[in-house]
Amino acid sequence: MKTVIVCASVSHGNTRRVADTMARVLGAKVVSPEEASLAELARADLLGFGSGVFYSKLHPRLTDFVKTLPTRRGRAFVFATSGLPEIPIAPFTRPLVQLLKGKGFEVDGSFSCRAFDTWTPFKLVGGINKQRPNAEDLTAARVFAERLRDGTGCEVPDPDH
Repeated sequence: MKTVIVCASVSHGNTRRVADTMARVLGAKVVSPEEASLAELARADLLGFGSGVFYSKLHPRLTDFVKTLPTRRGRAFVFATSGLPEIPIAPFTRPLVQLLKGKGFEVDGSFSCRAFDTWTPFKLVGGINKQRPNAEDLTAARVFAERLRDGTGCEVPDPDH
């Protein structure tokens, strides 16, 4: 199964560590939105899209890139790292999941974990989640990727139902 992971990791390398963990399981190539080749993405069986969370949203470099993708059939997944916990009724990944579904993708799942964050108020105290993502977070990312690889997927709640 050919897999490509498009990852916008800009602050501390947190999201890239998660992407690399998933990539080892999936035999995937990890690229930034700027490095992604539409031709290579078109040949992939599974595409991953991930970034850190900024102001409760995934990075605009990633979402802007996904907006430029042509409509197509295919499998995808979304992942995120964040300093603050996700609010269950409004997951960070939901807007990108919906965007991908609108592009014709079958979204097999989403994953998120906490990560080191030095956003403005947290910078005053040296940041939060200094040891994250930790071994437990990376194990969870690996298990998530194994489920994707094995075709068992991960349920993504449909916000419309």
